[in-house]
Amino acid sequence: MMACDLCGIYSATETEFGKGPFAGVAEQFTHFGTLQLDGSEVSDPANQYLDSSILQIFGGYNFTKRFGVQFNLPLIYRSFRRPEGFEIDEGHESGLGDVSLTGKLVLYRHQEEGIAAAATLMGGIKFPTGNSDRLAEELNEVEVPGAPPSGVHGHDLTLGSGSYDGVIGGTVYVQLKRAFLSATAQYAIRTEGDFDYRFANDLVWSGGPGALLILNDDYTLSLQANVSGEHKALDEFQGESVEDTGVTSVYIGPELLLTWGEELNVELGADIPVSIDNTSLQIVPDYRIRVAATWRF
Repeated sequence: MMACDLCGIYSATETEFGKGPFAGVAEQFTHFGTLQLDGSEVSDPANQYLDSSILQIFGGYNFTKRFGVQFNLPLIYRSFRRPEGFEIDEGHESGLGDVSLTGKLVLYRHQEEGIAAAATLMGGIKFPTGNSDRLAEELNEVEVPGAPPSGVHGHDLTLGSGSYDGVIGGTVYVQLKRAFLSATAQYAIRTEGDFDYRFANDLVWSGGPGALLILNDDYTLSLQANVSGEHKALDEFQGESVEDTGVTSVYIGPELLLTWGEELNVELGADIPVSIDNTSLQIVPDYRIRVAATWRF
């Protein structure tokens, strides 16, 4: 499960060694409730917040044990509260996000009794299917003297970028008896979208050590100490840098993975930020909850 709220594509890595079709859902809920200026928390008299729910419905087909494709359809719901001059603006945005089509290639796989290792490469494209109307707010942003500044902007609320974007990434997995280590990363390569707005390229990553708590013929249950993060530089609007868009963050939290036979995989995880270094004034996450289920036919 990827960290980035807008750019992360859920990749069903549990299915990458089996042939045939698969489908599933993945949900990420993020609560943004802390106002930060250049990495330091500041007072928030307007009690601003942004709650973001991204439900990804995905399906795909593994043509061989080494190559498959996956299609992701995100449904987004965002509710917010922010100052607008001396008034309070509360509302929500919902709808289809930017869909994506990716391919996965297993570069290496080794498995014997008590030992396993694998490396997978993925790549694909995101399409501009999400509504990008909120980006038009960048044309009209005006600070009112004496009024509290807003940390929630159009680029935070938009459902899509209006751009065709590339994405590349990969996963690594190593297991020795009941202990394992996994890592995954995705890099989004952005192009200019609607309203001459270009989101910055974005790197998201996650991984850490774990252990198989239950291992039998019918099901397995594992627990991982997950560390995740993101790095994004400044977006651009009409050729100028958007100062309140850069971020480098690190999260930690537990992740449970349940497998039932060869068909069902369920993930449940939580992320708590331990470091968020942002540029200018932004509303930043307090926590994330992630859940996903994949069914292989």
